[in-house]
Amino acid sequence: MADPLRVAIDARRVRDFGIGTYINGLIRALACIDQSRQYILIVLPADAGAFKELPANFLTVTYRQPDPRYTNHLAFPLFLSGLRADLIHLPFNRVPLLMRERYVVTIHDMATLLYDEAPGLRVAVRRFLLRRGLLRARRVLAVSETTKRDVQDLLAIPENRIKVIYNAPNPEFFRPLPSTDLHRANTLERYQITYPFLLYVGNIRPQKNIPRLVGAFAVVRAQLARHPLYRDLHLIIIGDEISRHPSVRLAVARSRVEKTVRFLGFVPFDTLRVFFESAALFVFPSLYEGFGLPPLEAMASGTPVVTSNVSSLPEVVGDAAMLVNPQQVVDIARGIQEVLLDEELRRELIAKGRVQAARYSWERTAREVLDVYREVGEAGRG
Repeated sequence: MADPLRVAIDARRVRDFGIGTYINGLIRALACIDQSRQYILIVLPADAGAFKELPANFLTVTYRQPDPRYTNHLAFPLFLSGLRADLIHLPFNRVPLLMRERYVVTIHDMATLLYDEAPGLRVAVRRFLLRRGLLRARRVLAVSETTKRDVQDLLAIPENRIKVIYNAPNPEFFRPLPSTDLHRANTLERYQITYPFLLYVGNIRPQKNIPRLVGAFAVVRAQLARHPLYRDLHLIIIGDEISRHPSVRLAVARSRVEKTVRFLGFVPFDTLRVFFESAALFVFPSLYEGFGLPPLEAMASGTPVVTSNVSSLPEVVGDAAMLVNPQQVVDIARGIQEVLLDEELRRELIAKGRVQAARYSWERTAREVLDVYREVGEAGRG
């Protein structure tokens, strides 16, 4: 009998926003469904204990350098060759130049090419490296049909090399919080937040469209200034620190909503869940998403969603969200106000949202990824 297939997964970005969710969700789902193959999880030294509770067929090894280092192009492939894995899974859009091992790559989006503010030469080099890495991959895993089309259009990767495998929300979002109403109130009080508030969760990169979100919020505030419930509406943004994004700070100042917009940076997961479940509305007017997990996380939490009618978002949310034109502040404001004021619409979106979010699961994702491992890894042994 042949030895078990050995799969190495680069988990160095397990703490990252977004990609970390993917790495965690996939690995833990694989641990639940596959005890026959051997998995080698590559982590940074600080994360050596991140997967210690997994079954015996999951081994953790540490590698000291994070993936953005230029030395990664040489040193990491040398490190991988010593693992003697049958297959390497690189779960994000970066492939070392001298990668020789048999590997698959997950592509989450093409934002680094479409929205990068770096000089043209740097973007050209990045495009060259990414295209070269994907052409040499045994399979490219795209997280949506939209991302698949982007990979084909921008990098000319053949369609038969790309397989669409969707992401999924963290299963914890589907479980009601065990905390009491008092605990929730205390959590919000600790951050000095009171109901009602709109919520955005994610980073604040240019494609996330936060200045227009702030502008739309200012419009809604003005329109609901006399409303008995929403006259004291706030906007809570959880993600990057505002100090890193002067354009967003300027948008808040110009809209004169400094006292009603809060930037909280990153918060612990249990606290994040309190915010998701307590928000009046989740707003996500992104200009571009490879998949877009936060709207599904809000839906799983029982919160109605307003999001963009572009990129992958209509594909992911279906008819379970209010779709708006993210280029138009007035249309974002219209969507927000409609969902806030129409109780029947709110109930409909909450019900549809729970169903839509439940269509995605990490178990299903893991099974589809496992099929790729079998196909690619076992073919390499032939």
